[in-house]
Amino acid sequence: MHLRVVYSTMLESVRSVALTIAGSDPSGGAGIQADLKTFHQFGVYGEAVITLLTVQNTRRVSRVAILDAALVLEQVEAVLEDIPPGAAKTGALGNAEIVEAVAGAASGFRFPLVVDPVMISKHGTPLIAEQAVAALRERLLPQATLVTPNLPEAVALSGVEIDGLAAAHEAAKRILTLGARAVLIKGGHFSGEDSTDLLVTTGESRTYSAQRVETRHTHGTGCTYSAAITAGLALGLELDQAVARAKTYVTAAIITNPGLGGGCGPVNHHAGIDSVGGSSTITEHRS
Repeated sequence: MHLRVVYSTMLESVRSVALTIAGSDPSGGAGIQADLKTFHQFGVYGEAVITLLTVQNTRRVSRVAILDAALVLEQVEAVLEDIPPGAAKTGALGNAEIVEAVAGAASGFRFPLVVDPVMISKHGTPLIAEQAVAALRERLLPQATLVTPNLPEAVALSGVEIDGLAAAHEAAKRILTLGARAVLIKGGHFSGEDSTDLLVTTGESRTYSAQRVETRHTHGTGCTYSAAITAGLALGLELDQAVARAKTYVTAAIITNPGLGGGCGPVNHHAGIDSVGGSSTITEHRS
């Protein structure tokens, strides 16, 4: 009887499904590999639509090969036809044609969409063509439940130079006018002892802070964070709850990074959601 209860609980968990539409990182730290690991850690069944292939490791990105937009769209359609997710996210999309294809499909989504507007890799390699940024702003952001830019991406999307939380709030409000229903500007590029992220909706704003971790092993943090939020939404959490839980997870993942590779290594996707870096280290402020 005990085993039946355990198996029943496990089955209920994997009935939650999340989809990632993103690029591949063969070293496993970012992209669809990071997303799927994160979904799994949250007990969510993961699906993946590949948009581009990279040749990379912790030291370099030497090649990016973008898939045909029609092939990307066919992957999306195949997933929706048979195992529709409870939430989805986008990562690196590569070019304007793929952005347009994904935006067209997203207009029919009946589930939350998290847009991680990945523009440049940790190594400085562009992962989206310059002309695709306009398509991202005009076509995909209006479909987004949440968009999760880092500071450089927030500047590119809003046109606001960001030198602190006040400017970040102004940038977030401008991004909201593009159609996204919520904006989470990540504070990893801010200075200071704490890493503070700003969540802004039309009605309110919240900040989520954790002590900054001094380490070079932060490869894939953006992918992991947005995937964790997507997993939370797939599980039925409210947006603010999903962000808070994701902040806890990504903080733990950075603190317990495995130290792999000779460059910017990956975070620990096996981090327990309620382990090191748990809720006691995260402060939340609502305004």
